[in-house]
Amino acid sequence: MYQILIIDDDIDLCKLLKNNLEKEGYSVHFCNNGCIGLTEIQNNTYQLIILDIMLPLKNGYEVLTEIRTSSHVPILMLTAKDEEGDKVSCLRIGADDYLTKPFSNSELLARVSALLRRYIQFTPKNKTNNEIILGKLSINPSRHEVYKNAQKIELTAKEFDLLMFLAKNQGQVFTKKQIYNAVWNDEYTYDDNNIMVHIRRLRKKIEDDPENPIHIITVWGVGYKAGDFQ
Repeated sequence: MYQILIIDDDIDLCKLLKNNLEKEGYSVHFCNNGCIGLTEIQNNTYQLIILDIMLPLKNGYEVLTEIRTSSHVPILMLTAKDEEGDKVSCLRIGADDYLTKPFSNSELLARVSALLRRYIQFTPKNKTNNEIILGKLSINPSRHEVYKNAQKIELTAKEFDLLMFLAKNQGQVFTKKQIYNAVWNDEYTYDDNNIMVHIRRLRKKIEDDPENPIHIITVWGVGYKAGDFQ
């Protein structure tokens, strides 16, 4: 299911767009100012951003510029302005498309569908249907690749297998024995150090704050689990 974020200060419009897009099978979230929008993008993975130009705190141009420093996610700009210069500015900064308010629902859905189709076609990490999204991470099993905010993370084979096992069972708690049997494909010898070392190294690569992880979580007295982002 594709994740879409709407950043617009018109709450009624956000609710309307959310409702219309969810009818098409998308998962939709919205926020109402640029600063919250940037935080949301940093903390979660989206396949499309719908961004208004006129926003409080940070306007759409500023938000767009900051997103483009670290991500190639498709961005559809919304604007009440019908000036040619505004449209050109959006595209030059890094927007993929734009719509001028007011617009029809059918036109919005057509633009969204086209942007997602191009993104899937031309983004290598999304070329398979079995991609796993875990918080900020996009995991491609067939290519053995992991991306965080569109940046590739280099993992060892065992680190990748460990992350994959937990991510495929998102939110489920596993004992160290269960993890060892599944990832190392061997009988558990009560040597916790091997698992703990790999988890510590993996956290350093994938977590913003390895001391307070959100992707691989310790369940004290039991084992480990991948964070539940559903």
